Amino acid sequence: MSRTDEESIARIEDELSPDGAARRKLVAGAAAMAAAGALLPARDAHAIQDKDMSAAPPAGFTPFSAPGRIVKVSKADCMAENQLYPKPDAAKAMLEKAMTELTGKADLTQAVMQFVHKDDVVCVKVNGIARENMGTNKELVLPFIEAMIAGGVKPENITVLEQYIGFLHGTRINAQNVPKGVKTVVHQNAKDNNAMAPMQERMIPGTGVRTRFVKPLVDATACINFGLIKDHSICGYTGVLKNMTHGCTVNPHDFHTHNASPQIALLYAQDVVKSRVRLNIADGFKVMAQGGPLWKSPQHVKVHGAIYVSTDPVALDAIGWDIVEKYRKDLGLRSLAEDKREPKYIKAAADLGLGIFDRAQIKMKEVTI
Repeated sequence: MSRTDEESIARIEDELSPDGAARRKLVAGAAAMAAAGALLPARDAHAIQDKDMSAAPPAGFTPFSAPGRIVKVSKADCMAENQLYPKPDAAKAMLEKAMTELTGKADLTQAVMQFVHKDDVVCVKVNGIARENMGTNKELVLPFIEAMIAGGVKPENITVLEQYIGFLHGTRINAQNVPKGVKTVVHQNAKDNNAMAPMQERMIPGTGVRTRFVKPLVDATACINFGLIKDHSICGYTGVLKNMTHGCTVNPHDFHTHNASPQIALLYAQDVVKSRVRLNIADGFKVMAQGGPLWKSPQHVKVHGAIYVSTDPVALDAIGWDIVEKYRKDLGLRSLAEDKREPKYIKAAADLGLGIFDRAQIKMKEVTI
């Protein structure tokens, strides 16, 4: 583990500690004052609206979108003997089934190309904060990348992005196993490297906090978001919404007050994020019911043997939250609400028009192969 990784893990562990929680409360009071009404300087409000950082698809291309729709694919024997990772053939078959069921296309390449165009610049956001014990699995991510290339996307226009090198190692994706030309990049919160986040700093409305999004995301025209289904000791649940917000900003620790609600929603609502994410994939080969986001409580991690795909990050996180709650109940744990960690940001994201939260309006197709 590099020194930078050690420092990042130490800071995350500090954030998750009781002392860290106390500090967040103090910061929350200051942020609330800073964000109140006319206390925001007029120039800040102008800067937010002045520079549109939305991304547009290539001319003539409309990405597939299906708000409220989720496809879940399960396979009973999908895990390797060590129960840590999926079997490569099983993961690819599950991905293909999920993608073809969602899009109605005949094979994985045709399905993937409903979300990206050959002229897109693609950021693939992965998650390996719990390290090799529970990262988004290369067996799921690499077939998607290969399908994009088969569909005409140039390998040099594809970047796999994570926060720190240790987190990228957690996915077991590296420069040696991605297709030739595909880049693997870590941003390290742009620490000592402003070129990794050159955009103008902006105030996130309603938070009193400024941030910048990192260059691999800003430079992309499209993003494919690979999240997990996990407990988070600050915000209760961490899935696809938080993978983009706290995984792509230079100061994610500054957005943890009030259980990161509604900050996650407010960050995802930024044009930089919402205009780029075309598809969300939840790696549910395992579920972490307690002790997240790090690898702190392995007895509360259970094999789930499923993946979920959706263009709707809110619907996907709503269902993911329900899954974590079910495992918590089965394990005799308190609900997240009882634990004072209810992930209210998911409903807040729906209120901002980012997706569907009402379970009655979410249509999930479940397939077993």
